[in-house]
Order: sequence, then C-alpha cells, then structure tokens
Amino acid sequence: MRTDEVKALAMAQRFATLLRAERFAEIVELFTPPLRGAVSADALRLAWTAETAGRGGEAKITVVTSVGDDGLLHGLRFDAEGGSRRPPPYAEPERFTEQDVVVGDGPLAVPGTLSMPVGTGPWPAVVLLGGGGAFDRDESFGPNKPLKDLAWGLASQQVAVLRFDKITFTQPGSLPSGFTMADEYLPYALDAVRLLRERQEVDPGRVHLVGHSMGGKVAPRAAAADPSIAGLVLLAADAQPMHEAAVRVARHLAAHAPGPNTDEAVAALTRQAALVAGPELAPGTPSELLPFGLSAAYWLDLRAYDPVATAAGLTCPMLILQGGRDYQVTVADDLTRWQRALADRPEVAIRVHPDANHFFFSGREPSTPAEYTRPDHVDAAVVDEIASWLAQR
Repeated sequence: MRTDEVKALAMAQRFATLLRAERFAEIVELFTPPLRGAVSADALRLAWTAETAGRGGEAKITVVTSVGDDGLLHGLRFDAEGGSRRPPPYAEPERFTEQDVVVGDGPLAVPGTLSMPVGTGPWPAVVLLGGGGAFDRDESFGPNKPLKDLAWGLASQQVAVLRFDKITFTQPGSLPSGFTMADEYLPYALDAVRLLRERQEVDPGRVHLVGHSMGGKVAPRAAAADPSIAGLVLLAADAQPMHEAAVRVARHLAAHAPGPNTDEAVAALTRQAALVAGPELAPGTPSELLPFGLSAAYWLDLRAYDPVATAAGLTCPMLILQGGRDYQVTVADDLTRWQRALADRPEVAIRVHPDANHFFFSGREPSTPAEYTRPDHVDAAVVDEIASWLAQR
C-alpha cells in the first residue's frame, strides 16, 4: 500500500471513530475549508440524529467521503443500507431510452439524464428539480431514488423527462462566494428547459417544471424568469420560511431520539434561526453562526423570496401535491399557505395524498426518518396523476 493510501485509510478510520463517539466538533476540523464552511458541527449532529433515529443499535449506515491530497475530508454523504433496489412496478424501460446530457455552462456545468419516450412525438416534457441539499439527479436517499422513479414512470407514459445532478453534489467545494438558492437552481432549470425545447421529439410549448421540496419552492421563481414554461407541478413544496421549518423539523426529530445531544442541537439551531429572522443578519454574518452552515447570502436570498406570492403572480397552470404523512413539509404549515393564495384559481389543482410521506412513499404509520432506510418507490397514483395532468395541458 502506498504512503498516500495509508494516510487516507488512517484519516477514514479516525473519522469513523469520532463519528461513532458523536464528537462532531472534532469531525468538522477534519473537513476541507469549503466543506467546513458548509457543514457546521450542529448541522452534522442533526443530520446524524435524523439518520439514526428510530433504528437503535441495529442501524447500518454507509458514510461516503473522500480524502484529498491535502489530507482532509472532501464531501460527505450518509447512505442507509436497505437492500438491493428494483425498478418501480410502473416503469416500462422498453418504452423509453436514456442518454447523458450536460446542463449549464462553463466549469459549473452538471451532468444529467434525458429519458425520452420511444417514437416521434412531439411529447410533453418536464424538468425535475430535486430538494434542498447535495442531491444527485435521482435524489438518492439511502436505498431510494424518488426522482428516478418519477422519470421512469413518466417516460413510460410518453413524457420526456430531464433530471440532473445538483451543483452542490458535483462540486461542493467549488461554489462561488455569495452562493444562493437562485444560483443553486435557476441557471440549471432554465438551461434544462432550453435543452428540451431544442429536441424535435418534444413539443416546445409543453415543457413543464416538476419540483420536489425546495425544488418546488423555487419552481415559481424559475417560471417567473421564463414565462414560456408551460406549467408547474409542486411536490411537497415548502412555503413556511426555511429557518422556521428547520426548527420545527429538528424538534420533531428530537422527539424520536431524545437526549442531551439532540436537545443541545435543537437549542443551537433555534438560536441560529433567530439570527436569520432578525435585523442583525447581514452579508458579512459568519456562516458558522447560521443554520446548516449556509452563508448569509443564501439566507438573505431565501428571506427575500416568497414562493407563494411569486406563484400567485403567474398565469400558468399548476398541480400542487402534498403527502398527508409528511413531517418535513406539512399540510398545516405549508400546504395551507398555497391553498389560501391559489385554491380559487381554476388553473390550479391542489391534492393531498393522505398515505404519502415526504417522498410520496405510501404507508400507514406516522412517518419517521427510519422509514427512508427501507427500499420503496413513489406511489403509482402520484405518477399517474402527474401524467394525466400533463396530458390535459
């Protein structure tokens, strides 16, 4: 084994030891500076709590990271072990083809996948926008890939689908200073729309956005920037201010894994959220004082953006879907805001899937983080409803 490999192995072992001991402040010191700026000790503690909650001593979690030439950790992802993944039952791979594409321009371009129905079309099309965080094009979370489910399900029903890796996934250490939610989504969403319109198999007047979670929050902003976007599908789109929702979700998670560490993490997040909400937040506020280690620029941009008001200013049709078991984006805290502004609009359809969780997996029990560790698929009724809605446009 080469010397650099020995050092990398030693660093990985040290990291694993600290993680098992939940010594999060020491772990953060092992990160490369860009990652250290993006992931605070409190954010890491909450993420670890979310991954382990409800699993007790039986948790099996793969922690994915890499050691750079500088001897520091680059990137971090938790993957829960949940068995082999099978395609959703509604996917018919013989009815579509897939090819690689590049979305965006220059050094911050990202790879993506275009799923195209077999035939000449012209087909309706959608761009999939994943949730907040460093997600790949499939929105992989543990053993599950909800955006891939949607892509394969819709492509099987003669809808062209483009999905792409987020820049926070492909280049977490190369993001410019002042990086915001707009930078994270808008250039890629708009370029993906352009790429679909240029395909002869796609009807250029029927290109839509399908956004999940934060992807749904930002979708109205993208449609305002490009009024030719034909319509929006918002899946568990959060409308409550993110700093408020973060505290609410943290308290929910703490209730499932009570203890001094979780109480401390919730208290720290509450203080950070108060700073986001208050007049003291300024461009120079250090990111380590803010929720999830996100920059002040990111929070200022979020605070200035009202997704519901932006959607109310649009004239395009919308389909808004919500899971009744979702504890991250809820009927009470989020959907009611969309309903108050849009329920009386004839071009807007709002539906609740009572048995669905945040990823629109169906179940009966109250949703917990442990539910995401089991292999599952987006419910067929959700895929069918989106496909039917698109066919009517």
